[in-house]
Amino acid sequence: MLIANTNGDWAKMRLPIFHKTTAPVLAALLILAAPGVGTAESLAGSKGDSRYPVYFAPGSTGGCQKSYKAYVATGSHSAYASTPFNWATEFMVCARANASSQKAAETLALKDCQSAQKQYKVKTAGACGIAASK
Repeated sequence: MLIANTNGDWAKMRLPIFHKTTAPVLAALLILAAPGVGTAESLAGSKGDSRYPVYFAPGSTGGCQKSYKAYVATGSHSAYASTPFNWATEFMVCARANASSQKAAETLALKDCQSAQKQYKVKTAGACGIAASK
């Protein structure tokens, strides 16, 4: 930034002062903005938003436990849908889906769970619902 002056001396002095003050001001702004950059935490290991508790009966078999563990381990947006656990029923249907957003993952997981219910013709397990999503 140069300011016109009749003798030119003031303009020559103004430029170095401007450079000396600009760098510290920009550095301070960068330091203040840096904590906001690091606040985005990974989704890996997080159980996300739980709608109802996920429980597996001791001795149960099938892929639902593996699917839930994979859901928790996933670092991206994911959802886990299942029929609620009920001691009176023998079967539990579940599905897990990853997507670009939490809402999209919920939609895919719910659709897959309902599709599995139809495929295996399981009526006693109850309705599919989103158990957890992140």
